[in-house]
Amino acid sequence: MLRALLLLAVLALAACIPVPRVPGITPYKMDIQQGNFVSQDMVAQLKPGMTREQVRFILGTPLITDIFHGERWDYIYYREASDGKRENRRVAVFFSNDKLERLEGDVVSPAAGR
Repeated sequence: MLRALLLLAVLALAACIPVPRVPGITPYKMDIQQGNFVSQDMVAQLKPGMTREQVRFILGTPLITDIFHGERWDYIYYREASDGKRENRRVAVFFSNDKLERLEGDVVSPAAGR
C-alpha cells in the first residue's frame, strides 16, 4: 500500500514538469481579430452631410456609442496575426444635427475629413 502511494505521488509530480520543446515543431496559433474593419475604400465613400443611416450602411454598426457623446461613433479594429504582427485602427465619426460632419483616425479620406 505504501509503495502504491509513493508511486502515485511520483507520477503526480512528474506530470507537473514542463515538456521540453521539440525543435522544428511549433504549436498552432490562431489569428485574433476584434472590432470593425474599416478600409480606405469604405471611408472614401463617406461624404459630409450624410445621415447616420447612410454612414451605418457603409461602415457598419459602430463598436462604441457613448451616451455622453451622442454625436460621436467610434470604430476600433484590432488584429494579431499568428506570426505576432499587430494591426490597430481607429476611426471616429462626428455628427452635427444628425449629419456627418467630420472624421478622425487612422483611415481618413481627404474629402470626408474636412
